[in-house]
Order: sequence, then structure tokens, then C-alpha cells
Amino acid sequence: MSKTSKQHKEQLAQKKINFAIYICSTSRYNQLKEKGGVIISDEGGEIIQKLIQTAGHIVLYKKILADDKALIVEAFEDSLARWDLDVTIFSGGTGIAPADVTIEAVLPLLEKTLPGFGELFRHISYSEIGSATMLSRAIAGVAGGKVFFCIPGSPNAVKTAVEKLVLPEVPHIIKHIRE
Repeated sequence: MSKTSKQHKEQLAQKKINFAIYICSTSRYNQLKEKGGVIISDEGGEIIQKLIQTAGHIVLYKKILADDKALIVEAFEDSLARWDLDVTIFSGGTGIAPADVTIEAVLPLLEKTLPGFGELFRHISYSEIGSATMLSRAIAGVAGGKVFFCIPGSPNAVKTAVEKLVLPEVPHIIKHIRE
């Protein structure tokens, strides 16, 4: 790590960062509707929230969405409009099944992408799941002075992404996009 990068991380390490979490899962969304809005369990989302809070940051809100491009675009735009929000994580819908549309919804809305995020995520995941990691289309980017991550929804994938990539680097990313 360069001296400048290390200094940036140290300077920003104490800042509390505000996160939004969107779980993109039609099955979870339908369960939520069937239960009249009653909170349902989502292990991946719970892991993301716990890791963020354990790191001393704030989860402003967490919401379950169907795998629907219009709903995901609306969530992205809501995130842009929130003055108090720094980072949005979309979890789920990053695979190659026809219903997986998170990437198609988010990618066109990003001002700049961070290709290294997806590359590193797949590199780290390869040691855990082998060649199946090529099926993940995890991405990250920035828009409107905010950071956006699209990660798979499985518990192991969210732990890998948030613990090893998002939390260590997000203060540094925020510093640069707001300079």
C-alpha cells in the first residue's frame, strides 16, 4: 500500500459511513408480501448489516426488492437523492439466470465503474468456490458522490465482499469522489 493510500485510510478510519442495503430477491420479496410486510429472515442481508455495524458504521435502511429492473432503478435513484447516504449495496441478482437483472439496472446509472472490485471479488472467490466464480458479475462504481456495490446474495459471497473489499476501501473511495 502506498504511503498516500495508507494515510487516506488512516484519516478516514474514524468517520462513520452511512449505508443502505437492498436485497434483490423475488422469492424474499414475495414472502414479505405474503406475510403482510412482516420482517422475514435474510441471512445474507443480516450478515451485511452486522459487518457494517461491527465496523462502527451506520445502516440507515435495509429493504427487500423483487428482481425487477424498474424497482432497482428506483432504489438507485432514491439512494442518489438521500443527502445523508454514502454507500448503497445491492445484494443478489448478479448471476446469469434470466431473473438476475441487478447489473442491467445499475450499470447504466453509474458515472464511473470500479472494474477492480469485480476482478478482486472473483479472484478471492476462486480460492473458495473454484471456477464457478466466473458466474458472478459483481460490480462497483460511483454516481452523485456516492458509492454503489452490486454483490451476490449468498452468505459466503456477502461476507467475502463486505469484509475483504467494501469495508477496507470504502473510506478511501469516498474521499476521492468527494474531492
